[in-house]
Amino acid sequence: MANRPLQLTLNGQPVGPVEVPADLAMIDYLHEHQNLTGSRLGCGQGICHACVVIVDNPDGTSEEVRTCITGAHYFEGKKVRTIEGHAKKDEAGNLTLNPIQQKFVDLFAFQCSYCAPGFVNAATVLVETAQRQPLKKSEVEDRIEASLGHHICRCTGYVRYYDATRKVLNDLGLVKEG
Repeated sequence: MANRPLQLTLNGQPVGPVEVPADLAMIDYLHEHQNLTGSRLGCGQGICHACVVIVDNPDGTSEEVRTCITGAHYFEGKKVRTIEGHAKKDEAGNLTLNPIQQKFVDLFAFQCSYCAPGFVNAATVLVETAQRQPLKKSEVEDRIEASLGHHICRCTGYVRYYDATRKVLNDLGLVKEG
């Protein structure tokens, strides 16, 4: 298997160039080369979305990308956020979760939490999108469904994930009348 150089920004930090097998899946790169195991290998076929990371595009938008079916070299030159990149530590080492993570914890939105990283990333992309363009009240439910509906959870029935996302959108003032 031939190696190729890979260079990207991972959770705000430059990585590489490093030699990586040309056919290595991104989930394997994250787990085996970066010791970032928060993105979960669920189905291995791109169906469950437990493995998604966020790619921050140059135009300021962000999107989810499934890492179990996407090669590491697809991410060449890209800015990538994993679940490990959301929470922030202050100088004293105190951890602050992002609003989605905190609301998921507050509402106990997960049970086993295997799927939680994918749901956090999906909801984070939705919140960031709404920060650029607030959502109309009439479209909130459809937007939440479009963002989270393709993620599979075998434990909770999704209600708490949806509730937490809705509450964050409202708490941050990202929903307007209409």
